[in-house]
Amino acid sequence: MSIPIDPSLEPPSSPSDGGVHVQTADERGVSQGRLTLRRFLAHKPAVISAILFILIVGFAVSATGIGPIPGWWKWSYEQLIPITNSGLPTLTLFPFSLGDHPFGQSTVGKDYFAMVMRGLVNSSYIMFTIGIIGAFLGVVVGALAGYYRGWVDSVLMRLTDIVIVIPVIVIGAVVGSAVGGLGPVLLAVFLGFVAWTGIARLVRAEFLTLREREFVEAARVAGASDARIIFKHILPNAIGVVIVATTLLIAAAVILETSLSFLGYGVRSPDVSLGLLISANESAFQTRPWLFWWPAFFIVILSLLVNFVGDGLRDAFDPRQKRVVFRKVKELPQDAVLVGGTTVDVPEGALVTAGGGTNVSGVTSERADDVLDEEIAPDPGRGA
Repeated sequence: MSIPIDPSLEPPSSPSDGGVHVQTADERGVSQGRLTLRRFLAHKPAVISAILFILIVGFAVSATGIGPIPGWWKWSYEQLIPITNSGLPTLTLFPFSLGDHPFGQSTVGKDYFAMVMRGLVNSSYIMFTIGIIGAFLGVVVGALAGYYRGWVDSVLMRLTDIVIVIPVIVIGAVVGSAVGGLGPVLLAVFLGFVAWTGIARLVRAEFLTLREREFVEAARVAGASDARIIFKHILPNAIGVVIVATTLLIAAAVILETSLSFLGYGVRSPDVSLGLLISANESAFQTRPWLFWWPAFFIVILSLLVNFVGDGLRDAFDPRQKRVVFRKVKELPQDAVLVGGTTVDVPEGALVTAGGGTNVSGVTSERADDVLDEEIAPDPGRGA
Protein backbone atom coordinates (compact mmCIF):
# COMPACT_ATOMS: atom_id res chain seq x y z
CA MET A 1 0.00 0.00 0.00
CA SER A 2 1.38 3.40 -0.95
CA ILE A 3 0.41 6.59 0.90
CA PRO A 4 0.66 9.78 -1.20
CA ILE A 5 2.22 12.66 0.69
CA ASP A 6 0.97 16.23 0.43
CA PRO A 7 3.35 18.10 -1.95
CA SER A 8 2.99 21.24 0.12
CA LEU A 9 5.16 19.75 2.83
CA GLU A 10 8.74 20.97 2.64
CA PRO A 11 11.68 18.58 3.12
CA PRO A 12 14.17 19.22 5.89
CA SER A 13 17.35 21.02 4.90
CA SER A 14 19.47 18.28 6.47
CA PRO A 15 18.98 15.05 8.47
CA SER A 16 19.79 16.97 11.63
CA ASP A 17 16.62 19.03 11.19
CA GLY A 18 14.59 16.18 12.61
CA GLY A 19 13.23 14.75 9.38
CA VAL A 20 12.10 11.16 9.54
CA HIS A 21 13.52 8.56 7.21
CA VAL A 22 10.92 6.06 6.02
CA GLN A 23 12.41 2.91 4.53
CA THR A 24 11.17 1.68 1.20
CA ALA A 25 10.26 -1.93 0.54
CA ASP A 26 13.63 -2.53 -1.09
CA GLU A 27 15.48 -1.09 1.90
CA ARG A 28 13.51 -3.26 4.31
CA GLY A 29 14.25 -6.32 2.18
CA VAL A 30 11.36 -8.40 3.56
CA SER A 31 11.24 -11.57 1.49
CA GLN A 32 8.25 -13.82 0.98
CA GLY A 33 9.91 -16.49 3.08
CA ARG A 34 10.31 -14.09 5.98
CA LEU A 35 6.69 -12.99 5.73
CA THR A 36 5.61 -16.65 5.74
CA LEU A 37 7.72 -17.28 8.83
CA ARG A 38 6.14 -14.30 10.57
CA ARG A 39 2.68 -15.58 9.80
CA PHE A 40 3.56 -19.02 11.14
CA LEU A 41 5.10 -17.59 14.32
CA ALA A 42 1.95 -15.52 14.80
CA HIS A 43 -0.04 -18.77 14.93
CA LYS A 44 0.54 -19.63 18.59
CA PRO A 45 -1.11 -23.10 18.60
CA ALA A 46 1.06 -24.18 15.65
CA VAL A 47 4.28 -22.92 17.26
CA ILE A 48 3.48 -24.57 20.58
CA SER A 49 2.53 -27.81 18.78
CA ALA A 50 5.79 -27.84 16.82
CA ILE A 51 7.82 -27.32 20.00
CA LEU A 52 5.93 -30.04 21.87
CA PHE A 53 6.29 -32.47 18.99
CA ILE A 54 10.05 -31.94 18.83
CA LEU A 55 10.36 -32.33 22.60
CA ILE A 56 8.28 -35.53 22.72
CA VAL A 57 10.05 -37.24 19.82
CA GLY A 58 13.46 -36.03 21.01
CA PHE A 59 12.74 -37.36 24.49
CA ALA A 60 11.78 -40.76 23.09
CA VAL A 61 14.85 -40.95 20.84
CA SER A 62 17.19 -39.99 23.68
CA ALA A 63 15.61 -42.60 25.95
CA THR A 64 15.90 -45.49 23.49
CA GLY A 65 19.05 -44.45 21.64
CA ILE A 66 19.87 -44.30 17.93
CA GLY A 67 21.38 -47.38 16.31
CA PRO A 68 24.56 -48.36 18.18
CA ILE A 69 24.26 -45.30 20.46
CA PRO A 70 22.45 -46.39 23.65
CA GLY A 71 19.79 -44.27 25.32
CA TRP A 72 19.76 -43.01 28.86
CA TRP A 73 16.95 -45.32 30.05
CA LYS A 74 18.28 -48.32 31.97
CA TRP A 75 15.92 -50.95 30.53
CA SER A 76 15.59 -52.23 26.97
CA TYR A 77 12.23 -52.83 25.30
CA GLU A 78 13.27 -56.49 24.74
CA GLN A 79 14.59 -57.14 28.24
CA LEU A 80 12.63 -59.49 30.52
CA ILE A 81 12.51 -58.28 34.13
CA PRO A 82 10.93 -59.96 37.18
CA ILE A 83 7.54 -58.38 37.80
CA THR A 84 7.51 -56.13 40.87
CA ASN A 85 4.60 -54.35 42.54
CA SER A 86 2.16 -56.33 40.35
CA GLY A 87 3.45 -54.46 37.32
CA LEU A 88 1.84 -51.16 38.41
CA PRO A 89 3.26 -47.83 37.13
CA THR A 90 5.78 -46.18 39.46
CA LEU A 91 5.42 -42.70 37.98
CA THR A 92 4.48 -40.05 40.56
CA LEU A 93 3.89 -36.34 39.95
CA PHE A 94 4.01 -34.96 43.51
CA PRO A 95 6.87 -35.32 44.12
CA PHE A 96 7.91 -36.08 40.58
CA SER A 97 9.64 -39.44 40.23
CA LEU A 98 9.93 -41.97 37.40
CA GLY A 99 10.74 -44.91 39.61
CA ASP A 100 11.91 -48.23 38.19
CA HIS A 101 8.97 -48.70 35.79
CA PRO A 102 7.15 -45.38 35.14
CA PHE A 103 4.53 -46.91 32.84
CA GLY A 104 4.44 -50.26 34.62
CA GLN A 105 5.37 -53.66 33.21
CA SER A 106 3.81 -55.81 30.53
CA THR A 107 2.23 -59.16 31.30
CA VAL A 108 5.55 -60.93 30.64
CA GLY A 109 7.65 -58.47 32.67
CA LYS A 110 9.04 -56.07 30.04
CA ASP A 111 9.45 -52.44 31.02
CA TYR A 112 6.49 -50.67 29.45
CA PHE A 113 8.15 -47.23 29.41
CA ALA A 114 10.93 -48.59 27.17
CA MET A 115 8.36 -50.28 24.94
CA VAL A 116 6.23 -47.14 24.57
CA MET A 117 9.29 -44.99 23.81
CA ARG A 118 10.44 -47.51 21.21
CA GLY A 119 6.96 -47.59 19.70
CA LEU A 120 6.88 -43.79 19.61
CA VAL A 121 10.20 -43.69 17.75
CA ASN A 122 9.10 -46.34 15.24
CA SER A 123 5.78 -44.60 14.63
CA SER A 124 7.63 -41.31 14.05
CA TYR A 125 9.97 -43.00 11.57
CA ILE A 126 7.02 -44.42 9.70
CA MET A 127 4.97 -41.23 9.58
CA PHE A 128 7.82 -39.04 8.34
CA THR A 129 9.03 -41.60 5.80
CA ILE A 130 5.52 -41.96 4.39
CA GLY A 131 5.17 -38.17 4.29
CA ILE A 132 8.48 -37.54 2.50
CA ILE A 133 8.08 -40.32 -0.09
CA GLY A 134 4.41 -39.53 -0.68
CA ALA A 135 5.17 -35.82 -1.11
CA PHE A 136 8.00 -36.49 -3.56
CA LEU A 137 5.98 -38.84 -5.76
CA GLY A 138 2.91 -36.63 -5.55
CA VAL A 139 4.85 -33.53 -6.60
CA VAL A 140 6.49 -35.30 -9.54
CA VAL A 141 3.26 -36.86 -10.84
CA GLY A 142 1.16 -33.74 -10.26
CA ALA A 143 3.75 -31.40 -11.79
CA LEU A 144 4.14 -33.47 -14.95
CA ALA A 145 0.38 -33.90 -15.37
CA GLY A 146 -0.41 -30.23 -14.78
CA TYR A 147 2.38 -28.82 -16.91
CA TYR A 148 2.23 -31.04 -20.01
CA ARG A 149 -1.51 -31.79 -19.97
CA GLY A 150 -2.75 -33.79 -22.95
CA TRP A 151 -1.98 -37.52 -23.02
CA VAL A 152 0.55 -37.18 -20.19
CA ASP A 153 -2.13 -35.78 -17.93
CA SER A 154 -4.61 -38.47 -18.96
CA VAL A 155 -2.23 -41.36 -18.31
CA LEU A 156 -0.96 -40.09 -14.95
CA MET A 157 -4.40 -39.13 -13.66
CA ARG A 158 -5.94 -42.46 -14.67
CA LEU A 159 -3.13 -44.17 -12.78
CA THR A 160 -3.90 -41.93 -9.82
CA ASP A 161 -7.59 -42.80 -10.02
CA ILE A 162 -6.81 -46.52 -9.97
CA VAL A 163 -4.81 -46.14 -6.75
CA ILE A 164 -7.44 -43.88 -5.19
CA VAL A 165 -10.40 -46.21 -5.72
CA ILE A 166 -8.69 -49.00 -3.78
CA PRO A 167 -9.02 -48.36 -0.01
CA VAL A 168 -5.72 -47.40 1.55
CA ILE A 169 -6.21 -49.81 4.42
CA VAL A 170 -6.54 -52.69 1.93
CA ILE A 171 -3.38 -51.71 0.07
CA GLY A 172 -1.61 -51.22 3.39
CA ALA A 173 -2.68 -54.64 4.60
CA VAL A 174 -1.29 -56.28 1.46
CA VAL A 175 1.98 -54.34 1.75
CA GLY A 176 2.20 -54.91 5.50
CA SER A 177 1.69 -58.64 5.25
CA ALA A 178 4.55 -58.82 2.76
CA VAL A 179 7.12 -56.50 4.36
CA GLY A 180 5.81 -55.83 7.87
CA GLY A 181 8.24 -58.25 9.44
CA LEU A 182 11.25 -56.62 7.76
CA GLY A 183 11.22 -53.53 9.96
CA PRO A 184 9.33 -50.24 10.32
CA VAL A 185 11.46 -48.25 7.88
CA LEU A 186 10.99 -50.67 4.97
CA LEU A 187 7.28 -50.86 5.76
CA ALA A 188 7.07 -47.06 5.63
CA VAL A 189 8.89 -46.94 2.29
CA PHE A 190 6.39 -49.28 0.66
CA LEU A 191 3.43 -47.48 2.22
CA GLY A 192 4.80 -44.19 0.89
CA PHE A 193 4.44 -45.53 -2.66
CA VAL A 194 0.65 -45.71 -2.24
CA ALA A 195 0.11 -42.49 -0.25
CA TRP A 196 0.92 -39.89 -2.91
CA THR A 197 -2.40 -39.61 -4.73
CA GLY A 198 -3.91 -36.74 -2.75
CA ILE A 199 -0.84 -34.54 -3.11
CA ALA A 200 -0.62 -35.34 -6.83
CA ARG A 201 -4.14 -34.05 -7.48
CA LEU A 202 -3.52 -30.85 -5.50
CA VAL A 203 -0.21 -30.13 -7.25
CA ARG A 204 -1.77 -30.80 -10.65
CA ALA A 205 -4.50 -28.25 -9.97
CA GLU A 206 -1.91 -25.64 -8.94
CA PHE A 207 0.22 -26.28 -12.02
CA LEU A 208 -2.77 -25.99 -14.35
CA THR A 209 -3.31 -22.48 -12.99
CA LEU A 210 0.29 -21.33 -12.68
CA ARG A 211 1.42 -22.51 -16.12
CA GLU A 212 -0.75 -19.78 -17.68
CA ARG A 213 0.87 -16.95 -15.72
CA GLU A 214 3.02 -14.30 -17.40
CA PHE A 215 6.25 -15.26 -15.61
CA VAL A 216 6.01 -18.77 -17.07
CA GLU A 217 5.56 -17.37 -20.57
CA ALA A 218 8.51 -15.04 -20.01
CA ALA A 219 10.71 -17.95 -18.91
CA ARG A 220 9.61 -19.99 -21.92
CA VAL A 221 10.38 -17.12 -24.31
CA ALA A 222 13.78 -16.67 -22.65
CA GLY A 223 14.63 -20.26 -23.63
CA ALA A 224 14.30 -21.99 -20.26
CA SER A 225 13.90 -25.76 -20.40
CA ASP A 226 10.75 -27.49 -19.22
CA ALA A 227 12.56 -28.91 -16.20
CA ARG A 228 13.76 -25.45 -15.18
CA ILE A 229 10.32 -23.93 -15.63
CA ILE A 230 8.72 -26.69 -13.56
CA PHE A 231 11.17 -26.82 -10.66
CA LYS A 232 12.57 -23.25 -10.63
CA HIS A 233 9.58 -21.13 -11.57
CA ILE A 234 6.27 -22.95 -10.99
CA LEU A 235 7.04 -25.28 -8.08
CA PRO A 236 8.25 -22.49 -5.70
CA ASN A 237 4.87 -20.81 -6.19
CA ALA A 238 3.05 -24.04 -5.32
CA ILE A 239 5.24 -24.97 -2.36
CA GLY A 240 2.62 -23.79 0.13
CA VAL A 241 0.11 -26.37 -1.10
CA VAL A 242 2.80 -29.06 -1.04
CA ILE A 243 3.89 -28.36 2.54
CA VAL A 244 0.36 -28.19 3.92
CA ALA A 245 -0.68 -31.39 2.14
CA THR A 246 2.46 -33.13 3.38
CA THR A 247 1.74 -32.28 7.02
CA LEU A 248 -1.79 -33.62 6.64
CA LEU A 249 -0.39 -36.78 5.05
CA ILE A 250 2.00 -37.21 7.98
CA ALA A 251 -0.90 -36.93 10.41
CA ALA A 252 -2.88 -39.52 8.45
CA ALA A 253 0.18 -41.81 8.37
CA VAL A 254 0.07 -42.09 12.16
CA ILE A 255 -3.46 -43.47 12.00
CA LEU A 256 -2.60 -45.73 9.05
CA GLU A 257 0.35 -47.29 10.86
CA THR A 258 -1.71 -47.73 14.01
CA SER A 259 -4.54 -49.40 12.11
CA LEU A 260 -2.24 -51.80 10.28
CA SER A 261 -0.33 -52.74 13.43
CA PHE A 262 -3.60 -53.22 15.31
CA LEU A 263 -4.79 -55.61 12.60
CA GLY A 264 -1.47 -57.45 12.62
CA TYR A 265 -0.21 -56.22 9.22
CA GLY A 266 2.19 -53.55 10.44
CA VAL A 267 5.25 -53.74 12.66
CA ARG A 268 5.80 -57.27 13.94
CA SER A 269 7.11 -58.57 17.25
CA PRO A 270 9.77 -58.49 18.74
CA ASP A 271 9.85 -54.89 17.50
CA VAL A 272 7.06 -52.61 18.70
CA SER A 273 4.97 -49.68 17.57
CA LEU A 274 2.17 -47.76 19.24
CA GLY A 275 -0.48 -49.61 17.27
CA LEU A 276 1.07 -52.99 18.03
CA LEU A 277 1.10 -52.19 21.77
CA ILE A 278 -2.61 -51.39 21.69
CA SER A 279 -3.35 -54.58 19.78
CA ALA A 280 -1.25 -56.73 22.13
CA ASN A 281 -2.90 -55.32 25.26
CA GLU A 282 -6.48 -55.07 24.04
CA SER A 283 -7.56 -57.94 26.27
CA ALA A 284 -5.97 -56.27 29.32
CA PHE A 285 -8.05 -53.10 29.01
CA GLN A 286 -10.25 -53.94 32.00
CA THR A 287 -7.63 -55.41 34.34
CA ARG A 288 -4.51 -53.37 33.45
CA PRO A 289 -5.78 -50.29 31.58
CA TRP A 290 -2.45 -48.43 31.67
CA LEU A 291 -1.10 -50.90 29.08
CA PHE A 292 -3.74 -49.58 26.70
CA TRP A 293 -3.94 -45.90 27.63
CA TRP A 294 -0.25 -44.96 27.35
CA PRO A 295 0.20 -45.84 23.65
CA ALA A 296 -3.29 -44.51 22.87
CA PHE A 297 -2.41 -41.22 24.56
CA PHE A 298 0.71 -40.73 22.45
CA ILE A 299 -1.12 -41.64 19.24
CA VAL A 300 -3.72 -38.93 19.91
CA ILE A 301 -1.05 -36.41 20.92
CA LEU A 302 1.05 -37.00 17.79
CA SER A 303 -1.99 -36.69 15.52
CA LEU A 304 -3.20 -33.48 17.16
CA LEU A 305 0.22 -31.81 17.18
CA VAL A 306 0.88 -32.54 13.51
CA ASN A 307 -2.59 -31.29 12.55
CA PHE A 308 -2.09 -28.06 14.49
CA VAL A 309 1.24 -27.52 12.73
CA GLY A 310 -0.52 -28.13 9.42
CA ASP A 311 -3.14 -25.50 10.27
CA GLY A 312 -0.39 -23.01 11.08
CA LEU A 313 1.38 -23.70 7.78
CA ARG A 314 -1.88 -23.28 5.89
CA ASP A 315 -2.43 -19.88 7.47
CA ALA A 316 1.20 -18.93 6.86
CA PHE A 317 1.20 -19.73 3.15
CA ASP A 318 -2.28 -18.32 2.54
CA PRO A 319 -2.64 -14.92 4.25
CA ARG A 320 -6.35 -14.85 3.37
CA GLN A 321 -6.90 -17.51 6.02
CA LYS A 322 -6.05 -15.23 8.92
CA ARG A 323 -5.34 -11.59 9.70
CA VAL A 324 -1.69 -11.09 10.50
CA VAL A 325 0.10 -7.96 11.69
CA PHE A 326 3.49 -7.80 10.01
CA ARG A 327 5.02 -4.78 11.67
CA LYS A 328 4.29 -2.08 14.18
CA VAL A 329 4.94 1.54 13.29
CA LYS A 330 6.03 3.46 16.35
CA GLU A 331 4.94 7.00 17.14
CA LEU A 332 6.74 9.64 15.11
CA PRO A 333 8.23 12.66 16.91
CA GLN A 334 6.41 15.98 17.00
CA ASP A 335 8.83 17.59 14.52
CA ALA A 336 8.76 14.73 12.01
CA VAL A 337 8.63 16.02 8.44
CA LEU A 338 7.90 13.86 5.41
CA VAL A 339 9.47 14.81 2.12
CA GLY A 340 6.94 16.44 -0.20
CA GLY A 341 6.25 15.10 -3.65
CA THR A 342 7.26 11.54 -2.76
CA THR A 343 5.49 8.27 -2.07
CA VAL A 344 6.11 6.35 1.14
CA ASP A 345 5.85 2.55 1.17
CA VAL A 346 4.49 1.23 4.46
CA PRO A 347 3.11 -2.19 5.40
CA GLU A 348 -0.48 -2.61 4.27
CA GLY A 349 -2.86 -1.60 7.05
CA ALA A 350 -0.16 0.08 9.14
CA LEU A 351 -1.01 3.35 10.84
CA VAL A 352 1.62 6.08 11.05
CA THR A 353 1.00 8.48 13.94
CA ALA A 354 2.55 11.81 14.73
CA GLY A 355 2.09 13.59 18.02
CA GLY A 356 -0.30 11.02 19.38
CA GLY A 357 -2.72 11.19 16.45
CA THR A 358 -2.90 11.91 12.74
CA ASN A 359 -4.89 11.24 9.60
CA VAL A 360 -3.11 9.51 6.71
CA SER A 361 -5.19 8.76 3.61
CA GLY A 362 -8.40 8.61 5.58
CA VAL A 363 -7.01 6.54 8.46
CA THR A 364 -7.44 8.24 11.82
CA SER A 365 -6.31 7.15 15.27
CA GLU A 366 -5.61 8.80 18.61
CA ARG A 367 -3.45 5.94 19.87
CA ALA A 368 0.27 6.55 20.03
CA ASP A 369 1.29 3.07 18.92
CA ASP A 370 -1.14 1.36 16.65
CA VAL A 371 -1.40 -1.10 13.82
CA LEU A 372 -4.68 -1.56 11.98
CA ASP A 373 -5.51 -4.47 9.75
CA GLU A 374 -7.38 -4.28 6.51
CA GLU A 375 -10.79 -4.74 8.09
CA ILE A 376 -10.29 -1.64 10.29
CA ALA A 377 -8.35 0.51 7.84
CA PRO A 378 -8.91 -0.68 4.25
CA ASP A 379 -6.87 0.65 1.41
CA PRO A 380 -8.86 3.68 0.18
CA GLY A 381 -7.70 3.11 -3.38
CA ARG A 382 -8.86 -0.47 -3.51
CA GLY A 383 -12.19 -1.24 -5.05
CA ALA A 384 -12.70 2.34 -6.19
